[in-house]
Amino acid sequence: MTVALRKPMTLAEFLTWEERQPLRWEFDGVGPVAMTGGTVGHANIQANLAAALGSRLRGHPCRFYGSALKIQVADGHIRYPDGMVVCTTVERRATVVHEPVIVFEVLSPSTAAKDRIVKAREYQATASIRRYVMLEQDDVGATVYARAGDGWTHDILTADSALALPEIGVELPLAELYEGIAFDDEPASDAPA
Repeated sequence: MTVALRKPMTLAEFLTWEERQPLRWEFDGVGPVAMTGGTVGHANIQANLAAALGSRLRGHPCRFYGSALKIQVADGHIRYPDGMVVCTTVERRATVVHEPVIVFEVLSPSTAAKDRIVKAREYQATASIRRYVMLEQDDVGATVYARAGDGWTHDILTADSALALPEIGVELPLAELYEGIAFDDEPASDAPA
């Protein structure tokens, strides 16, 4: 059996290489990792998150950015979170953000394990990140990690919960992030009565 080994890449080599690619790639410290496509549910949660935080942060120094920007996390890895809040100035032409305060991931079956374990460790090791929010895609819910000294605390949120983001002075109903999304166990709104 032949096993293909990939040649290790430096962070600088990756960033130069990725600029020429038509699709987005993350960097795991060794080489490029292709980003997978999303679903309509995933896109709706992202859009609701952007609308909710964008309007609440208007006029404040912190800004919400979506998945078009990448962040450099601990160990020189590169990630494209589904959303982030940054409270420092970011150059207009920047493609890499270095000091996110809050990071959001919308979980999907293909990425949930990596989001819950690998990225959680990377985000915890990244000093600027104060809160990591993992939003469920198949139901209204979230797992929230918050920095507490050298470790993290965590909360599990359900449909009636409020998502508290004290780092930016925002609290919003979790259900707002799922507005307009019908789940499999809910009857379709256009079904005959």
